[in-house]
Amino acid sequence: MESERTRLTDSSPPSADTLRTVGRVLLGGFLAAAGIAHVSALRQEFQALVPPWIPLDPDAVVVASGVVEVGLGAAVIVAPRELRPAVGWVAAAFLIAVFPGNIDQYTRRTDAFGLSSDDARLARLFFQPLLVAWALWATGAWTARRAAVRPPR
Repeated sequence: MESERTRLTDSSPPSADTLRTVGRVLLGGFLAAAGIAHVSALRQEFQALVPPWIPLDPDAVVVASGVVEVGLGAAVIVAPRELRPAVGWVAAAFLIAVFPGNIDQYTRRTDAFGLSSDDARLARLFFQPLLVAWALWATGAWTARRAAVRPPR
C-alpha cells in the first residue's frame, strides 16, 4: 500500500519515453488537424499558398496534401514502435516538401492564416525546420538512425 501511495504522489520528472509519447501524439494531432483544415474550413486559404509554378490544379494539391497530412498524423500516433522511425522520416520529408509553399508565401507576400506582414511570414519560415526536428525526435527516428550507424563494440 505504501509503495502505491509513493508512486501516486511521486513528483519525479516524466521519463524521456513519456515526453516523446506526448510529443508524438501532439504532433500527430497537429498534422491531422491541419490535414482536415486543408479539405474543409481553410481550403481556400491553403489554395492561395500553392506556388504558381506547380503545374497542378491548386485545389487538387490542397486536397491531396490534406489527405496525406491526415494519414501521416494518424500514422505518427498509432504506428507500432518498430515502424515509428520510418513514419518519422516520411513525416519529415512531407514537411520539407511543403516548405517551398511557405517560401513562396513570403516571397509573393501572400496573406493567409493571419500572416499579413513580411515579418510574420518570415517568422513562419523558421518554424518549419522545428516541425521537421519534432517529427524526427518524437518518432525516435534520430535515435534509431544513430543506433544504426554506431560502430559495433
